Amino acid sequence: MKILVPVKRVVDYNVKIRVKSDQSGIELANVKMSINPFCAIAVEEAVRMKEQGIATEIIAVSIGPSQAQETLRTALAMGADRAILVQTDESAEPLAIAKILKSIVDKETPGLVVLGKQTIDGDNNQTGQMLAALLGWGQGTFASKVEKDGDSLKITREIDGGLETLTLKLPCIVTTDLRLNEPRYASLPNIMKAKQKPLETKTPADFGVDITPRVVTLKVSEPPKRKAGIKVKDVSELVNKLKNEAKVI
Repeated sequence: MKILVPVKRVVDYNVKIRVKSDQSGIELANVKMSINPFCAIAVEEAVRMKEQGIATEIIAVSIGPSQAQETLRTALAMGADRAILVQTDESAEPLAIAKILKSIVDKETPGLVVLGKQTIDGDNNQTGQMLAALLGWGQGTFASKVEKDGDSLKITREIDGGLETLTLKLPCIVTTDLRLNEPRYASLPNIMKAKQKPLETKTPADFGVDITPRVVTLKVSEPPKRKAGIKVKDVSELVNKLKNEAKVI
């Protein structure tokens, strides 16, 4: 079966985020960008499934600017077979992304879609669930373990009370959590091979999807700096300050 893996280009997780001087957003000029960590986990899981003989082809998809080709090449170097870039300079929201992915799924007919549970820039945690609703497919979110079980997938997912196990009939949607796997580093030979793998470029208009944002960002600001702490002489003074100054008790 085919596996479709959506990936996103984000600010590298090691970079300290800076707000633009006009507070219109995050500073992206001259900032290192990389594949979203949860997306890398999704690619790794798809590659492992192909190595086990479960999958026959892995298709990486990204929706973003032309520079997102670098992100797709990373996925190709990790083991994806081909890539599709839906090129746009607009910041696509989860619903628009889900609609585009649905159109790609309808065309490519994969047996499984694996994607990160969220991106580290928007932190929306919505695209996988919306895509499942649009397709009418079963979904396993926050997956920490994925096993093939006949014509189904057994998904172990992390919940507040511990672990939950689901059995999903294929085709289905899986969103990945941090503990699912550790993504491999792409070797130099694979990076060179990735340059020769097919990468198709489309636009949102090709899928008939309007990606005009429905949410407007009014202002982005840094969180207030924490005040320095103080030492108290005894418990009585601590209780007094918590009650009369902090007003938390």
